[in-house]
Amino acid sequence: MAELVAKRYANALFEVGVEDNTLDTFVEEFGALIGILKENENFFNALKTPLIPRGEKKELLENVFKGKINQQLLNFIKVLIDKDRVSVIELINVEFKKLSNEHKNAADAIAVTAIPLTPENMEALKETLSKMTGKNVEITNVIDEEVMGGILVKIGNEEIDGTVKGRLGKLKEELHQIIA
Repeated sequence: MAELVAKRYANALFEVGVEDNTLDTFVEEFGALIGILKENENFFNALKTPLIPRGEKKELLENVFKGKINQQLLNFIKVLIDKDRVSVIELINVEFKKLSNEHKNAADAIAVTAIPLTPENMEALKETLSKMTGKNVEITNVIDEEVMGGILVKIGNEEIDGTVKGRLGKLKEELHQIIA
């Protein structure tokens, strides 16, 4: 149910962004807004709680974000408050980002490595993934020392595991099947 609601609201915001040529602005600012809400859990909870009147929530939003984000995006968040949909705002952002990526023939990828990738490696990986998917790929490098070495790439619903940890896990599984 929440996913259906999120898709409906994401579609509405997407259509406005395309129509007004503000899609890139919406993507950037909506993502930043979600980041702020995640970092400030009390603020996010205040926007979600039914104990605070909607008018106060919208006034709070206005005081915090007026002039800092696109007014149409701010109005969109106010609609979410009016319709008691703030609790699904993260899902809405995910669906909105998907629509934007489809529109721009783009994809987001996460490259998990034990150490940061060099700019040259990032560019080579971007080029390889772009050829593989046929889309313009944007990569975020996430550092996780548990991977030990190699790289784990997450793009859409796909995962390409080239990590030492992943290989050891597969080897362990194969050995377990042989022994059992």
